Amino acid sequence: MKQEVIVLVDDDIANLKIGRTALIKNYEVYTVPSAKRLFELLQQLRPSLILLDVNMPELDGYETIKLLKADPATADIPVIFLTGKSDTDSEIEGLNLGAIDYIAKPFVAELLNKRVELHLTIERQQNQLIAKDEELQKFNDSLQDMVAVKTQNIQNLQFSILQTIAELVERRDGDTGGHVVRTQQYLAILVNGLKERGLYSEEMKEYYDSEFLVISSQLHDVGKIAIDDAILRKPSKLSDGEFAEIKKHTTYGAEIIEKMRGNIPNENEFLIYAEIFAGTHHEKWDGSGYPNGFSAEEIPLLGRLMAVADVYDALVSERPYKKPFTHEKAVEIIMDGSGTHFDPLIISVFGEVAGEFKRAFEDFR
Repeated sequence: MKQEVIVLVDDDIANLKIGRTALIKNYEVYTVPSAKRLFELLQQLRPSLILLDVNMPELDGYETIKLLKADPATADIPVIFLTGKSDTDSEIEGLNLGAIDYIAKPFVAELLNKRVELHLTIERQQNQLIAKDEELQKFNDSLQDMVAVKTQNIQNLQFSILQTIAELVERRDGDTGGHVVRTQQYLAILVNGLKERGLYSEEMKEYYDSEFLVISSQLHDVGKIAIDDAILRKPSKLSDGEFAEIKKHTTYGAEIIEKMRGNIPNENEFLIYAEIFAGTHHEKWDGSGYPNGFSAEEIPLLGRLMAVADVYDALVSERPYKKPFTHEKAVEIIMDGSGTHFDPLIISVFGEVAGEFKRAFEDFR
């Protein structure tokens, strides 16, 4: 087994010889007569312990330990002071500077060995604890990474299932292919527009950094899964009764998502947003919308945003019962709805970013 290295620093040659003789059987001992020689030696090796004389010419022990502790390369090397002094103030000063103990001179060989052995044992145990702590930290980090990956996989699976549900609903809704994808793009444009202009900044705080906000909007029409195909895909104008039935897709959607949330033990940000989108995207600013007849800021901001995205896409898309409007006509209709159908502040943003809506529609046609 490799011996631990001890450096003995003392300007008294006799003390160096006595100390080396006392320790040489158990340790690899280097002796140096000054602090200068100590620092030269430390360029070549790292000892397990330094025995440092307090009273030396040029640099004394106190100045030497300050330099040792100031250098990251030597700061962790334990230092025991050697001194002929017996006053408490000197000992306290040394301990405050980072020494781990004092050993009085002249040396008693057996006592010197015991003190050195004690402190090296403590040092080894501390190093073992540090190593164990680092090992545990690595294991914990690895475990957290595994949990993060598993969580992400579960989340991806959930999103995939919900996306499939949204696509199934969309397929039942006649010729509206791409509506879900496009409305997500429009929603992102409006959210960024509000952020850039500092509108509804307090209310939007929780949404700006959310990765779930936009993708949760894909479930805004999930309630249509409960609407009869004959009504959902009717190529002509709906009767009053049929229209009353199709309006229920908002409450059906909110109820479906609420049931999903009930089956998930923890709060799910994605489904919270989705429920708001599903239940409120047909409310109108003047209170004439459905299902609750909310008006103005009674309507959740997410519902007010989704209303613009949903109506724009409905206007520019072909439906079984209508031809598509041009982008320009759709913008005109939406701008005219400011203060009646739509939130005027959101419409002010829409007017500035409408070109981005057009590009999104063309990209995801």
